[in-house]
Amino acid sequence: MKLFIAALLAGASVATTCALAQDSLPQADSPWFKVGQDTLAANLAKQPNTNRAKNIILFTADGQGVGTNYAIRLFSGQLEGLMGSEYVQPQETFPHLALVKTYTTNGQTPDSAPTAGAMNTGVKQKNGMINVDPSVARGDCAAITGHELTTFGEIVKTHGKSVGVVSTARLTHATPAGVYAKTVDRNWEDNSKLPEDCTAQKDIAAQLFDAIEAGKIDIALGGGRRHFLPKDVKGDEGKSGKRTDGRNLIKEIQDLGGQYAWNQATFEALDLASDKPVIGMFESSHMKYDVDRTDEPSLAEMTAAAIEKLSQNENGFFLDIEAGRVDHANHAGNGARAMHDGKAFADAIAKAMEMTDEADTLIIVTADHEHAIAFNGYCGRGSPVLGLCYDVNKAGEMHTNKPLLADDGKPYTVIGYLNGVGSVLKKQDDGSYSGSRPDLSQEEALDKDYVQQALIPMSSETHSGEDVAVYARGPWSHLFDGTIEQNYIFHVMNHAANNSD
Repeated sequence: MKLFIAALLAGASVATTCALAQDSLPQADSPWFKVGQDTLAANLAKQPNTNRAKNIILFTADGQGVGTNYAIRLFSGQLEGLMGSEYVQPQETFPHLALVKTYTTNGQTPDSAPTAGAMNTGVKQKNGMINVDPSVARGDCAAITGHELTTFGEIVKTHGKSVGVVSTARLTHATPAGVYAKTVDRNWEDNSKLPEDCTAQKDIAAQLFDAIEAGKIDIALGGGRRHFLPKDVKGDEGKSGKRTDGRNLIKEIQDLGGQYAWNQATFEALDLASDKPVIGMFESSHMKYDVDRTDEPSLAEMTAAAIEKLSQNENGFFLDIEAGRVDHANHAGNGARAMHDGKAFADAIAKAMEMTDEADTLIIVTADHEHAIAFNGYCGRGSPVLGLCYDVNKAGEMHTNKPLLADDGKPYTVIGYLNGVGSVLKKQDDGSYSGSRPDLSQEEALDKDYVQQALIPMSSETHSGEDVAVYARGPWSHLFDGTIEQNYIFHVMNHAANNSD
């Protein structure tokens, strides 16, 4: 025992000596050193929150992996007049995080359907399918019976919670559909897409109607009006529906007593204190990119409305929120729109943080997958993320304002894509591909319509299979740690909702 006490005293002496030595280090007055010490103190003070989660909010920025997130951080910081790298996004203040492996049962690189399904059911699934176990082949309608998986939303409904879904994509698109639908093909968004002999499942829009009718979904806000209307009926903005069964699902929801919004005015007129279901569909297809948005609510506004509506339930709620168009802009090789929608996603997270209490609300922020985005050159700090890569300033911090040149003598942008419509290789008359990079000015690169240069020619830039991040705060958020499988996110949500210390 004496030896043990002596060892403890010796350890304490060493620790004290280390602390004293640290204070006397020449770098002790550096702001970077002080920030490091403050971060250490904050992390040492962390205590796990083991309350039962009354509310759970799952934020998914479609296609916003670690690389895209980094680009959005730079963009958001530069909007604030900063160099960019030092900026902190709302989710980056969360105390707990992990890396997430996004592969599916048959895909090294995933699409958004099985990734949404994994987070909503706790089971990895096949590409192109939603909430169906992976023993079934994609498109095999007859085989779905008995292989549907129970969703997290269905589970919390049995505990008296409310459920909502918000997306800037179509409500029938893969990520929002993961909350309520079960389908062997993600493309079956309305009945016109179903095979003629498919009777074992309904189309995704019809499944959303059924979920609203059964009280499983209390509020749904997004795009996708065309999949709820007959082909001979024009929607509020004059575009025809796609259904061939004659059903007008919007009218059917209204006949249930549900409230319907289609533009900013009708959105603002919603009675969110009512116990009647709410559906908002603000475009025939996907909602507008945030930089182009007119007469429709922002993602932050929809988030606030959903929280206000769902918070009427004293038992709490589950809310799934997707920034769907980050993905679409990346597919288009259009960095500007991806950045603007990523910033809108962060604004929605900030709104949710403002409207909820960390003591009883678990907020999870993640992505379903990453894209083939790439970062070029040794850019100096402050190089505009959507613009040209400037040289490092050897005497200071801000870049030199001198574009770096590639071996072809031409400048290049901070970000690019490994493949996509911006490929520098163009198809020739003989079917072969060749080409060279065009010269590029800063003004051209910063235009919101500019398509970043890419290598491999593709009609649409692709996803990538690399890890994404998950950030979390609130009850049981400390369970996110290390490198995890994507389906594990469901298991943390389920534990947080149903267990307490």
